[in-house]
Amino acid sequence: MSLLEEVVLDLERHSAQEGWDSAPRLYALVRSTELRRTEPELADQLGLAPGADTLAALEQPALPEEDAVEDALASIAWPGAVEGCAIVMERVVLPPEAEADIPEDEAEAAAYAASHPKREDVRMVVGVLRDGARHSALRLRRHDSDDEVLAGPDLVPALAEALAATLEPDEPGTSHGE
Repeated sequence: MSLLEEVVLDLERHSAQEGWDSAPRLYALVRSTELRRTEPELADQLGLAPGADTLAALEQPALPEEDAVEDALASIAWPGAVEGCAIVMERVVLPPEAEADIPEDEAEAAAYAASHPKREDVRMVVGVLRDGARHSALRLRRHDSDDEVLAGPDLVPALAEALAATLEPDEPGTSHGE
């Protein structure tokens, strides 16, 4: 199992222990060797053994509640010491036949989805690394068991793309807002 797969599954298990209905959480993924070198006290607090080569998931401040997650991610750029990032978030998924009836108003659409009899609550954990590696884990509320977690590299491709974009350096000669 790769370090990325390991950290994604660890984040999923940790989130499962905390239960459902949580706000999205963003994590910087940093090699434990780098963290031990630059922040030895933090590495000790996290219980990272000297010489171990793992990925430490460092939870970031809460994402702004008023922004869509994708919009918030679009404004993030990680420093070079961050090897990757991961997000844990929940969504309501509706069957394809329900899409035609979704109201255009955001508040009405949310109420429609929340009350739909065929809704699925899904917890998604997606992690990406600068080298292009990706991994995801999905848990359905109605199958809330560790042995029912789906895992793979391409389960939530749009979210993985949005996370990967946070790791790309800004192109020289461009400015935000153009």
